[in-house]
Amino acid sequence: MNEHLSALEPASVWAYFKEILDIPRPSKKEEKIITYLKEFGKNHELETLQDEVGNILIRKPATSGMENRKSVVLQSHVDMVCEKNSDKVHDFEKDPIDTFIKDGWVYAKGTTLGADDGIGIAAQLAILSADNIAHGPIECLFTIDEETGLTGAFGLKPNFLQSEILLNLDSEDEGQLFIGCAGGQDTLAWLPFDKKEVPKGYMAFKIMISGLKGGHSGDEINKGLGNANKMLNRFLWESREELGLKLSSFDGGNLRNAIAREAFAIVMISEENEADLNEFVQNYQEIFRAEYHTTEPDLSFDLSKTEIPDFIIDNDSVDELLNAIYACPHGVIAMSQDIEDFVETSTNLASVKIHEDEILITTSQRSSVESAKIDICNMVASVFHLAGARIKHSDGYPGWAPDPNSAIVDITEAAYKRLFKTDPEVLAIHAGLECGLIGDKYPGMDMVSYGPTIKGAHSPDERIEIETVGKFWDLTLDILLNIPAKK
Repeated sequence: MNEHLSALEPASVWAYFKEILDIPRPSKKEEKIITYLKEFGKNHELETLQDEVGNILIRKPATSGMENRKSVVLQSHVDMVCEKNSDKVHDFEKDPIDTFIKDGWVYAKGTTLGADDGIGIAAQLAILSADNIAHGPIECLFTIDEETGLTGAFGLKPNFLQSEILLNLDSEDEGQLFIGCAGGQDTLAWLPFDKKEVPKGYMAFKIMISGLKGGHSGDEINKGLGNANKMLNRFLWESREELGLKLSSFDGGNLRNAIAREAFAIVMISEENEADLNEFVQNYQEIFRAEYHTTEPDLSFDLSKTEIPDFIIDNDSVDELLNAIYACPHGVIAMSQDIEDFVETSTNLASVKIHEDEILITTSQRSSVESAKIDICNMVASVFHLAGARIKHSDGYPGWAPDPNSAIVDITEAAYKRLFKTDPEVLAIHAGLECGLIGDKYPGMDMVSYGPTIKGAHSPDERIEIETVGKFWDLTLDILLNIPAKK
């Protein structure tokens, strides 16, 4: 499987990426990749440490003549987002990722690829195993559970790392050097409901929004993509009174940091209103396709008969749910006043899930301004408070403030110009990076983040541009070659 990757350059990076594709590594279930990394360190006779939360650190001494250089830590995360198309049979805890190449890009077949951040891991391993790359002392840090909780970065102890320079290998736009990122926090709401008997003379239907692109709720929140939760809720809100719909289930989205691609509802309707329901669905498919004709060309809004459910949700709870989701903000809230075309604050209505007697709504807020982050969290919470929901905020994570005097940014920028004869973009990113937490644990750590081009991260459309992996690799080696001497 994935033998086609063996012909790609740089060969060592793609060889390790190919191995990583065979190792299941869902967030919070990274045991297999951790075992792999520990065995790698042992086999290469490198100092290998594991901290209390599970992060792995592998140290490699300087090559001959580079012993006086400052130590550098290269950092990536070991977990991956596990998303698949609804018709794809795949067990992320057991099955390898199957890939194909098209038009200069590597894709997975119906699932996320895991290039975020498997390609960073692969580059680290290629450097650690090489005997022909010049570098000073290096540490390779592999953090756990970045995608769902930043658990590894949160759990770092102040004395685990020895370096004072960090290269974060978790960015997704070649030619861009990131020097700052947004902070984030989640807001969760639990809305209780009562189960009622299914009325007699009613039919059951499944209404489903699918075919949306989804994507990263930080990087792609400003691209006008559809949110399946908001779209399905809009249909239910506007059609419920007219058609007398009864709601049994609402299931949309999965991950806190992914824009919802799919959502479905199980509804009950009297037999005489079946034709009207069909007409409503057709009308809304035309409405949604017209509104999202550019950003969501594959949007599908479907209706199908299904089995009679065990219960329906009581009317008052349905009112509260649909009103709250309709009122809940989603998308860009504010643009930066300092950086042109940069999203400052946003929120993502990530998922809606029915549990035993509660409906869980998961949302995620981001901002590069701490007070604005708190404000949007409160705004979202207020909507669900009005609906009578129980609210909880996650601990959140800090942003990473740009350092105008960063030496490693200057070195990286100079390396890029030297190699590629053009200027890179130097900017902040709206997505969260572990740099904020690492900088909080290691004050004064000089940091930069960069990577190859990855599109569609956190969705089954995830792909990595082959050409940019070579540029990413060359840039990394040039940076290591030009790390300054210790003072």
